[in-house]
Amino acid sequence: MPDEPGTLHRAAEIIKSYRGNINRIQYDRRIDPATVFFEVTATPATYSQMKEDLHAIGYLQETLPTLGFLRFSIYLPHEPGSLFDLLTYITGAGANIAYIDFDDQRCSSGKVTISLNVEETAIVESLLDRLKSRYRLEIIEYDTTGERLDDTVFYVRFAQAVRGLIGTAEDEFLLSFLQDVNHIVQELNSLGQDPREVFESILATGRTLKNTTKDRFYADVQRIRLSDDVEVFCFQMPGGGNIFLLRAPDETVMIDTGYGIYHEDAVRMFQHYGLGDLTRINRIYITHADADHCGAGGLFAAKAYTHTGSLAIIRQANRAYGSRSEASILEEVYTTVINLFSHFSAPEDLELFPDEPIGTRSIFPILARFTVHDIEFEVLESLGGHMHGQVYLFSPDHGIIFTADTLINFGSLDEDRKRYNSLADFLVTSVNVDSECARQERKALLELVRETDEELALHGRRCLVACGHGAVSVLSDGRLEAVGPIERYQAREVRGS
Repeated sequence: MPDEPGTLHRAAEIIKSYRGNINRIQYDRRIDPATVFFEVTATPATYSQMKEDLHAIGYLQETLPTLGFLRFSIYLPHEPGSLFDLLTYITGAGANIAYIDFDDQRCSSGKVTISLNVEETAIVESLLDRLKSRYRLEIIEYDTTGERLDDTVFYVRFAQAVRGLIGTAEDEFLLSFLQDVNHIVQELNSLGQDPREVFESILATGRTLKNTTKDRFYADVQRIRLSDDVEVFCFQMPGGGNIFLLRAPDETVMIDTGYGIYHEDAVRMFQHYGLGDLTRINRIYITHADADHCGAGGLFAAKAYTHTGSLAIIRQANRAYGSRSEASILEEVYTTVINLFSHFSAPEDLELFPDEPIGTRSIFPILARFTVHDIEFEVLESLGGHMHGQVYLFSPDHGIIFTADTLINFGSLDEDRKRYNSLADFLVTSVNVDSECARQERKALLELVRETDEELALHGRRCLVACGHGAVSVLSDGRLEAVGPIERYQAREVRGS
């Protein structure tokens, strides 16, 4: 909408004339002086008429032009009307001036510096040709990526940055995505957060994932023997949660899948560690429905086992579904954002754990049991502190518990992982949908680990804590400490060798 008095009122008048109900409106000229977000409820017929009227006056944004940035200097003759003539050329080319600087007292050369936001490369070339034929011209900068656009077209610039992260995307999709992102900005702004930091955190999330794939992919790896025949591998991914593989003589069992965007890199890593091709992985156990724990599930042919709540969250595309935070717009939109950037691929061949418990362990219902060769696991149902439907996998006899995101060895995370994890904390204010419940679960799990340690001490063994993030650890004086050697896998070095 034009940045001038009365334009907002004119839009509201059109909406009112068709009995539209404005559910949400957000405008902040500090971010983008020409963009207003409306969410309106109307009947299908009046909705179409409303759009036609808004379109007719040029208010309705239905496309996202690919804008470029051009900065140049021109030396004008010192005579009346010379600046007017220059501006006539620029206006005729359909370019939007973002910056202009001229002061006749500063120098006698008549130098004018101008920055333009331009929509089509052909227009730029035509304009420059016309200017070169008449003026002395110096091009300072010409960028077609959108990164140098000024803030008068902030949302267009942001959309182009998103397009660069996810590849080709239709304008309709990006406009819908901008609406969702704006809703996060509005909500966090009401909580006192800087809108610029919100936008940057969203882009930083996408950039981190994209920039840690292929040759820049890495992982921290632990190998620990659980029995004579079963070995567990822990792969700490660059962003997001761990992937665990239990290698047995007749199969390999996966616990959590990591992000979809890391799938090809992870498979190459598995092969590097002698875990064979994917045909050996015929079972996947998913602890919960966050994208960093199940987002590559659909890329494996193996059957996936999970909680009914996890399936519901995947279908609803809202990580807070089933919790008292279910109505949180932050949780819902963050799910959309992270699923997009991480290439979320939902598991297709799913088997659900039973709803009725078969026993209890501490405060947690036991939903099922399964074995990996000679190791029996209990499936413990969480109370829903981190997320509805989260489960833990516990083997008391062999002393290992997969705690999902209830227990995390933060001290073992490198600075890059800490920085990445902080982005989600900022965008949803807390990664736990019920913080009080999460504290209760954490306390109960630590006590369960301590009790198991006491029982295993008679055999000179410890209870291993396989955290959702960070190193496999043991409990020492109430703190988690990493066990065994940890090696760094670097895709670039492996390919180079």
